[in-house]
Amino acid sequence: MFKECLTNDIVPFIITEELKFFYYRGLKEWGHVNGYLTDTCLTAQDYYKKLLDYFKIRY
Repeated sequence: MFKECLTNDIVPFIITEELKFFYYRGLKEWGHVNGYLTDTCLTAQDYYKKLLDYFKIRY
């Protein structure tokens, strides 16, 4: 998925240990409550953006 994000000019994200169970819950609830997975991925993406900002990498 990381490579697909880069190919499509989307800031990639990495599901960390802290987000792992939220990610699993989002996968389980997909179709009923899509917001769980979406919010988890956006949270992971925000963390990745902070890393990019720290290293002064444009996105």
